[in-house]
Amino acid sequence: MTSTAHSGRLRSRYESVVARRTIALAAPGGLFGLWSIWQLPMSTLWCSVWSVVLLLSLGALVCTLLKAVNMPLRGLANVVEAYRGGDYTIRGNRFIGSGALGDLVVEINSLGGTLHEQRLKAIEATALLDKLIGAIGVAVLAFDGERCLRLCNPAAARLLGLAAGGEGGRAASDLGLESLLSDTVRTQIVTTIAGRPGRWQVTHGTFRESGLAQHLLIISDVQPVLREEERAAWQRLIRVMGHEVNNSLAPIKSMAESLHSLLSDVLAAGKMRNDTLDALRVIGERTAGLGRFLAQYSRLARVPTAHPRWQPLAPVLARVGALETLQRMKIEVAENLEACIDADQLEQALINLGKNAVEAQEDRDGEARIEARARGADLIIAITDDGVGVANPDNLFVPFFTTKRGGSGVGLVLSRQLVEAHGGTLSLENRGGRPGAVATLVIPGAARLPARLRAEQ
Repeated sequence: MTSTAHSGRLRSRYESVVARRTIALAAPGGLFGLWSIWQLPMSTLWCSVWSVVLLLSLGALVCTLLKAVNMPLRGLANVVEAYRGGDYTIRGNRFIGSGALGDLVVEINSLGGTLHEQRLKAIEATALLDKLIGAIGVAVLAFDGERCLRLCNPAAARLLGLAAGGEGGRAASDLGLESLLSDTVRTQIVTTIAGRPGRWQVTHGTFRESGLAQHLLIISDVQPVLREEERAAWQRLIRVMGHEVNNSLAPIKSMAESLHSLLSDVLAAGKMRNDTLDALRVIGERTAGLGRFLAQYSRLARVPTAHPRWQPLAPVLARVGALETLQRMKIEVAENLEACIDADQLEQALINLGKNAVEAQEDRDGEARIEARARGADLIIAITDDGVGVANPDNLFVPFFTTKRGGSGVGLVLSRQLVEAHGGTLSLENRGGRPGAVATLVIPGAARLPARLRAEQ
């Protein structure tokens, strides 16, 4: 039985009780009136007429009393029933009168106003929360007691590669998130989410809805923050090291050159003179080499702010491939592809990555190439080679680390810094199932094609 039907039965029962009690109260007066009429010295006809008039008057009085009692209560019952159904705009009749019934109408109307105001605030808060969850870059997912996906914001959909709607109903195990729903771990740092490497802070909580336990996952990418802290630490180290070492190198180089000039005039020809001048020359050359070495690393602390603008990408890549050291690079890019980039900074990053790809070839048969394409609105640039691959990928972006003989360990770090200045990411990994490595640049929202080319893709 529904609550509406139950309320209707209770109301009918109440009205029947009121009717019986009203009739019971009016009956003695009616009987007394009838007895009094028949005691009067009138004919039977007139006694009958006055009896009918009395009974009709009593009936009208009873109906009026029933209406005066039941109609206001019936109206208030309809108002309360509307409130229970979620319609808080209905109000009781304010002109019912004073007394207890009038006070009841005022209180019910006040309750309706309060509920209506609370409903509006709840709707506004829900709308604000929906916009906030949809706009933030933190992934938010909710799972039911069976660990099936119920809620997935856009950031979570992008992270997991789901459709825009979130593909509700998918099991956490299918998404690779089963282990993150453990009740024993609340906050943890993981290095892989849905097969994507990185650094992710995962917070797991539970809540109840309709008495059933639900799971909430909040996943935030902490790698950019860690990388920024790492970059700041290296920049401070480089600045301190450059300041202190340069302060010593300058006078050493000056004294070595002065001694070389002085002793070349005063020492007699012979082995001692040659050895002394050679030693001073080596000191001067090594001092100059250390200065150049520090100058390379100081670039990491002086990367300028990127100023992206829309421009054709093909000429930028053509300038990169035109360098003598990169003549062996194969360039693949659509002529109409436009990119929102700082051309100078992106060229520098691609030159560093391209030189690495060419040098990785060594004497092998194969090719190094740069391929640029649009993936939706994102710009994807891949630099691949057929070399020996990456031996130690964990340390590739650590300053001072290099696997090349005579390398400085600056190129990859600087390239990543330049790409991240565009709001993008740079990764370097071995090619699965094939020799060589691939460096991938991804810059969100930095690519556009004419509508015709987008349709063909």
